[in-house]
Amino acid sequence: MNQIKNWILENPTIYSIAKFVLIATFVLVIIQFLRRFLRKSISNTTARYKSQKTVEFVGYVLLVILSFSYFTGNIKDFTLAIGLFSAGVAFTLQELILSIAGSIYIFVVNVYKPGDRIEINGIKGDVIDVDSMYTTMMEIGQWVSSDNYSGRIVKLSNAFVFKGPIYNYSQDFPFIWDEFNLPIKYGSDIELAKSLVIDIASKTLSEFTANSKAQWKEVVNKYYIEDAIVEPTLAITLTDNWVQFNLRYIVDYKKRRVTKHELNDSIRKAFEGTNGKVVLASTTIELVKIPEIKVDINP
Repeated sequence: MNQIKNWILENPTIYSIAKFVLIATFVLVIIQFLRRFLRKSISNTTARYKSQKTVEFVGYVLLVILSFSYFTGNIKDFTLAIGLFSAGVAFTLQELILSIAGSIYIFVVNVYKPGDRIEINGIKGDVIDVDSMYTTMMEIGQWVSSDNYSGRIVKLSNAFVFKGPIYNYSQDFPFIWDEFNLPIKYGSDIELAKSLVIDIASKTLSEFTANSKAQWKEVVNKYYIEDAIVEPTLAITLTDNWVQFNLRYIVDYKKRRVTKHELNDSIRKAFEGTNGKVVLASTTIELVKIPEIKVDINP
């Protein structure tokens, strides 16, 4: 034991490193202890998540400050050390620095948060975690249709918040506009078809329409944007084969697929109940004239 003690005392560098490791370990243990304490003490999911991330962030910043002040020997030299360190690693660690800066930007500006549905760098999904380096998402789309989960968890560098647009489906206004087309056969009772479609859409979407009106007023007050129609609207276009109905409506961003199914199924049943007055169309081909065919059979 004395030999080890003498060896450490004779090598001040080893002693200094060992002492720093103990200090860093102590800080990390304190961070983990506080995170576990908050996880058990706070019942609200959002508050618990934010408090844990705050403790983690403050702890790591404190650890960096302690590291520089320890090895420079004087806290006054901290600014100089930061400058020298930044000049040395800015190029090689630019992606890492951008990721950390991105996490701070996401937290301060509230670009998105866990629970939001976003699209960034061509990837669409629900945000399930944001840490100091990565944004973790549950992917939707890709090989599955509509807005269903694909089952893949995607980790994306926070640096991408500076590199392109971020589409947020749920922030400020958790509704989106959707639409689909209905082909109505020529000769059908168009007025009856219009009333059926509007009545079904109004009843099916009444809850979304009422909730979105209040939300949209807040958006108009917050941003420079004109007022919008949130009630279902129907536009008619005449085509070569049928009368095309275009139904446009507002829906909760997480219920787009199931709502479209309910609308289509209800409209189909309503049309079938008209006893042929309203008929869905399909592609038709009309032969105006059959060309003459001459067959010359030599004996």
